[in-house]
Amino acid sequence: MSGHGGHSHGCCEDEHEPAERGLEYALYQRIDVEKLQCLNEAREGDGKLVFKPWDQRTDREKFVESDADEELLFNIPFTGSVKLKGIIIAGEDDESHPAEMRLSEYKNIPHMSFDDTCREPEHVFRLNRDPLAQLEYPTRIARFSNVNHLSVHISRNFGTESTRVYYIGLRGEYSQAHRHEVTICNYEASANLADHKVDSIIPQTNVIS
Repeated sequence: MSGHGGHSHGCCEDEHEPAERGLEYALYQRIDVEKLQCLNEAREGDGKLVFKPWDQRTDREKFVESDADEELLFNIPFTGSVKLKGIIIAGEDDESHPAEMRLSEYKNIPHMSFDDTCREPEHVFRLNRDPLAQLEYPTRIARFSNVNHLSVHISRNFGTESTRVYYIGLRGEYSQAHRHEVTICNYEASANLADHKVDSIIPQTNVIS
């Protein structure tokens, strides 16, 4: 009985592991997708497609490919503050797979250009080919503990003209943006409604709203 129970427990761990990893890699949900930029993408909008759920990490239908050369530059704004702990990047199992990734978090440059990439990045990774999205590259958490905007620069691949990326996974913790500014706006809006209420015929409606 105990042997069978041990075997069942092992199966359960195997079954739940992908779901737990999926929760860890849920920061894609915290990206302000409308403001996300990908420079040098061959087709406009494709760069946004590689930030997707964990269970779609090996999907080959959604990808981004570089255009003029092998470089890609992702400018990734978050809807709050992120503590980035690790990153996974998956491409094709050939020379088009990214070979180097440079991470930057410049608070004064929310929209990096390729001219800005000459600055020293916070982190440089030498990448291995990882078509199945199995390799995580841990970040220096002290450098990425309060990130509102992340730039990911794919500086080179393994030797071909264009780079192809299928998946970028971000692991970490998320905190809501401070709401004191929103509170002030709500207070001002309420004050305006109160001022308007004096001239209103049906003040009950304004009170409810």
